[in-house]
Amino acid sequence: MTRQRVPEPALSALSVATHRVQLMATCLSDGLFPEVARATVEVLEHLGVEVGFPEDQTCCAQPAFNAGDWPAARRVARHTLQVFSGDAPIVVPSGSCARMLSHGGHLLFEREADRPAAESLGARTWELADFIVRARGVTTWPGRLAARLAFHRSCHSRGSQYAESALKLLRSIDGATVVEVGEAEQCCGFGGTFSIAFPRISRGMGDLKLDQVFDTGANVLVSADSSCLMHLSGLAAKEGRALRTMHVAEVLRDALASPPAPPPPASEHSGRAVSPGER
Repeated sequence: MTRQRVPEPALSALSVATHRVQLMATCLSDGLFPEVARATVEVLEHLGVEVGFPEDQTCCAQPAFNAGDWPAARRVARHTLQVFSGDAPIVVPSGSCARMLSHGGHLLFEREADRPAAESLGARTWELADFIVRARGVTTWPGRLAARLAFHRSCHSRGSQYAESALKLLRSIDGATVVEVGEAEQCCGFGGTFSIAFPRISRGMGDLKLDQVFDTGANVLVSADSSCLMHLSGLAAKEGRALRTMHVAEVLRDALASPPAPPPPASEHSGRAVSPGER
């Protein structure tokens, strides 16, 4: 059976107001990176978005899905369908989890009675930066952040606008220099359960990615996926290589804390009116 490619959330879906969203914080934010979830809320509230947080949320079902245990994945996914019911957009600070909800759910439920519910949820799901740029129409981010940022594209952002949306925002920040990592489409080696099943291959892939990151001369590695940052920072620490990482949400949040630099002073004769006594 030939599967059709599932599109990203269509802009026509924006007939639903975007002033209120539901936040899916993700398992990693809940267990390891709560600052990413907090930064996401601060960024959205800066845009005037009311953020709802369903407290019964658990997981997007991706671990079981990737491991091939689809019956278990469906149980988790059905809970997510229930928790995030309604018509409000769902914002996720993870390209991986957002793609699972918008694409993986279609595969899980393609022969199930609750397929329409999964398709509805997928159509309302947005990765954070993509929501800001394409749903809210924000393409220039205020504030300032003096840093050289290396941007890592996660595998799950392929075929989507996630990376381009993030780069548009990052490049607009005053003081920030953004460089992409060489061999941008190369996986970092994490892959969730892949790194557990094939640790040596995973580490080799991660080391190749780290070499590309350090070649950029950047002082911060940025990604829209905490899982990639966790994997690469863990490898770097084991190898004694200092690597600072930040999620896109944290970069946007931190930039808001500093006003942009004032424009340089005008030169003595640039556009200044000359008084009669100066002639």
